[in-house]
Amino acid sequence: MSNASQRAYAEIRSLILSGDAPPGSPLTEEALADICGVSRTPVREALRRLEAELYVVRSDSQRLLVADWSRDDLGEMFTLRAMLEAHAAARAALRIDAGTLVDLRACNARITAAVGQAEPDVATFLVENRRFHEIITSAAASPRLAAMLAALVEQPVVRRTAARYGQAELARSAHEHGELIQACAARDADWARAVMTGHIRRAFHAFSAATPG
Repeated sequence: MSNASQRAYAEIRSLILSGDAPPGSPLTEEALADICGVSRTPVREALRRLEAELYVVRSDSQRLLVADWSRDDLGEMFTLRAMLEAHAAARAALRIDAGTLVDLRACNARITAAVGQAEPDVATFLVENRRFHEIITSAAASPRLAAMLAALVEQPVVRRTAARYGQAELARSAHEHGELIQACAARDADWARAVMTGHIRRAFHAFSAATPG
């Protein structure tokens, strides 16, 4: 992609992730070109990429809309994510080095501090949670697995899930991260796989229970 296309992609993706372009809202090349400060051609290229990554869908009339997933869509996305991230955790447990364990502990300490406040710092939780999972995926040392996960973990569903968490759920997430660190430190792939599977499945049920329809 050209620099202009990359800029348009990042800007449009940010609009979707932040909720400024909510699920089901229409997307037009002209309006997005004005927002991104580029011509319509880079916007068109960016939208094609976003459509391939399932951020954007096309209606029967060929209008582009911000994706809004059904319960079946969400269930499949979380199921696939649980399978892939559990595999990543198992691989990471057998390959992780001491420095990476230090990074994981520091990252989870920041998560614990953020969610332990009287008013949980969800923005910091989101940034550090993403970083935590990225460290695990990197430690798994599988470019193919990383590419597959990127199409799922980068979905706005992650942000929408966190928005439905109360302080207890956020703290539970940090606790599960701590258990995953223990599994990796013990080089126990089965333990790491089980913790990650439960972690993602719990996130799915929290999201599903709070989603109407």
